[in-house]
Amino acid sequence: MRQTVTIDQAEIDRQLSLCDQVRALLDRRPGQKTAFVDTYGCQQNEADSERLRGYLARMGYAFSDTEEGADLVLLNTCAIREHAEQRVFGNVGALSHTKRRHPEQVICVCGCMARQEHVAKRLKQSFPYVDLVFGPQLLWKFPQLLLQKLTTGKRVFETDDVPGSVAEGIPVVRQNSIKAWVSIMYGCNNFCTYCIVPYVRGRERSRQPEDILAEVKELAQAGYKDITLLGQNVNSYGKDLDLGVDFAWLLEQVNQIPGDFVIRFMTSHPKDASERLFDVMARCQKVAPCLHLPFQSGSSRVLKAMNRRYTREHYLELVDQLRARIPNVVLTSDVIVGFPGETQEEFQETMTLIEQVRFDALFTFIFSPRKGTPAETLPDPMPKEQKSANFQALLQRQNEISGEKHRAYIGQTVRCLVDGVGTDGRLTARTPGGRLIHLEGEEALIGTWQQAKITDSSTWALFGTVV
Repeated sequence: MRQTVTIDQAEIDRQLSLCDQVRALLDRRPGQKTAFVDTYGCQQNEADSERLRGYLARMGYAFSDTEEGADLVLLNTCAIREHAEQRVFGNVGALSHTKRRHPEQVICVCGCMARQEHVAKRLKQSFPYVDLVFGPQLLWKFPQLLLQKLTTGKRVFETDDVPGSVAEGIPVVRQNSIKAWVSIMYGCNNFCTYCIVPYVRGRERSRQPEDILAEVKELAQAGYKDITLLGQNVNSYGKDLDLGVDFAWLLEQVNQIPGDFVIRFMTSHPKDASERLFDVMARCQKVAPCLHLPFQSGSSRVLKAMNRRYTREHYLELVDQLRARIPNVVLTSDVIVGFPGETQEEFQETMTLIEQVRFDALFTFIFSPRKGTPAETLPDPMPKEQKSANFQALLQRQNEISGEKHRAYIGQTVRCLVDGVGTDGRLTARTPGGRLIHLEGEEALIGTWQQAKITDSSTWALFGTVV
């Protein structure tokens, strides 16, 4: 295992001074400089983008909601599935037009895709207008890389395989004043055979508990109501610190911070989920009664081929332990359909598992081969048409279960956090379990806790009125 590299405060201070140099450089040019930050993928990427925005704000950039006319365009990318990669390449291709209209525009591509050698090579050869490329391990170094581009005029590609690091003190510009992401650790040690994350984000490395608790305390004092602790596998938190702390302990500490807020977390790996964690969830008033616990397949043989390191039986045992402590828990999960070698009988094991567990919602995916992972080269005899049919069958049954679960809310009055306005003009809110509610009410309620009577439901949401 690689040793975690801690970026010391002196180095972060140096990066902040480089931000000031960028600002001085931009001040010599007429007009307010703007940046457009486009984020793809998971909540960890969202958290990373908040730090990139923090640096950009320090440099003097204002933020634009479009790439057209922006002085700097930054794409923070995701490599988890092929569709995500193709979407990024399509959008990078479209930037050739904005670059033609605004030749001084600086185009940056960062995030997980940028750490893949074949992606960096394609960006360098096929997209000559892309100016700066770097992976997630070098986010802390963004000011230095951008200043290098601005002062030399040359393209900058920093995609070498460097150890993962932990850097504190990077400024943050959050996109939301109600909900906040807090990264508690980075990277992954699990090496599931289908997953690219350990290769692009590096090995697991935990933040020091005092830094996490200070950040949450600051958010609570600022009035944030919904705080999500993030990690590729939060249940591994602390294993690399040699401090005798674990994730359950961290949850207890966060729960003790004063303030009226709810604590969420993701993602939990079943192999590391424990009765101790479930006990803490049940005991801590601020911890939301919900858990995202990816099972990926209902077949123990497929799980072994995925290198998930638990069985179907163990997963079902965890669900029983959780529901014994939190009977009303909202349980969601991920599932992959069509993993190489999966038979029709093994797919049916997945179907019987969702019947037995009855998840509130599932995030479902057809297997997407990732270059450089062991699963990329596995024999895959099942036709795409059969995989697609299986995917639709699973989706249909889960939608039915989700609809049934949502109908059970009708007539109940639930506490919810009003967090915005939907596309239909109604307020949006979330139950403690994370269920979406469309509410009739005034915008002045945004950011407050309310009691909502549920009057109707759909597969995806609840509908109600403020009591």
